[in-house]
Amino acid sequence: MSKDPLDLKQYIRTVDNFPIEGIEFKDITSLIETPNAFVKTCDEITRISKDFGADIVASIESRGFIFAGTIARDLHLPFVLARKPGKLPNETFQKSFDLEYGSTSIEIQKNTKVEVNQKIVIVDDLVATGGTAIACAELFTENFGVKNSDILILGIIDLTALGGSKLIRERDYKIQTLIDY
Repeated sequence: MSKDPLDLKQYIRTVDNFPIEGIEFKDITSLIETPNAFVKTCDEITRISKDFGADIVASIESRGFIFAGTIARDLHLPFVLARKPGKLPNETFQKSFDLEYGSTSIEIQKNTKVEVNQKIVIVDDLVATGGTAIACAELFTENFGVKNSDILILGIIDLTALGGSKLIRERDYKIQTLIDY
């Protein structure tokens, strides 16, 4: 039985063979275009972040920004951007990782203010292989000394068959998602 306690799957389309052949892309466009579904989603991830005791909200480019911005606003927390290379104006820390269909890297600015004992929620739209979320988490653990146990990976969707959530847990990061496939 797959998880969908907020009844949100009806707003997520599966697009076959996107962005490459063999991938079943989970399209959240309908979810964010439907005000009640979007508000319900944002309220729940804000509640989860508050319950975790988040001090900082970080998010992964680009769909994660949609959701993370609402958490940062609602809880009055700093919002740290994890972006593709060359998109940030200051010196950055960079981490390379593998995707379900390739490899890339993400960066955060070195002038980001993070303290060792702060709790960080990393938000993205979905967890697939876990590479993106783990790379983002490692930017904080390796460069700012944040403990793995003080990081929560928060996603809307978990593609459980790809094993990302399991890999995240094996690295001692916390993970929570609203829907799984």
